[in-house]
Amino acid sequence: MKIALINENSQAAKNQIICHALETVVEPMGHEVRNYGMYTAEDDCQLTYVQVGILAAVLLNSGAADYVITGCGTGEGAMLACNSFPGVICGHVEDALDAYTFAQINDGNAIAIPFAKGFGWGGDLNLQYIFEKLFCEESGQGYPRERAVPEKRNKQILDKVKEVTYRALPEILENLDQELVKGALSGEKFREYFFADCKCEEMAEAVKKVLN
Repeated sequence: MKIALINENSQAAKNQIICHALETVVEPMGHEVRNYGMYTAEDDCQLTYVQVGILAAVLLNSGAADYVITGCGTGEGAMLACNSFPGVICGHVEDALDAYTFAQINDGNAIAIPFAKGFGWGGDLNLQYIFEKLFCEESGQGYPRERAVPEKRNKQILDKVKEVTYRALPEILENLDQELVKGALSGEKFREYFFADCKCEEMAEAVKKVLN
């Protein structure tokens, strides 16, 4: 599984701390981390939490990433932005229990973490515990296990609802402010990672149109 890490501008200084915690946990599991930045607070590409949502949607809908780890000061803005787009189910995760129950009950493909609120002494350890419980077993098995059948049914219902309530992402990208979208896709390593990992030609063409 390819796991993308995205930081917005207010918490960009923590990128390496977050990336290290993520790699420490998931690489021994056989997963691959793609760090899309921001890498420092001084990066030329300054991502807002709204642009985090755009980037996350592009990565997930194209198959360039299987999972997105992101956040902001409180985690709320990044979560709302991610959930504004089709193909993204993003949970707000503050601790290991949140991570485990979101994975098992909601079976999403992105999480938003508060990287400022409550992030004090031991914050790096909390991140590792979150990632351990998020990826410790197959997602969507239900919790508690006796609730597995109705929970899987509810997730399928949600997926069907999202198919109706959202337009196709290439159409959305075309109708958004193009400078906003281009800014979201202008990170230092975006082109290198995205075009190597993208599995959807339609999404690749939509991204090329934005960037060109």
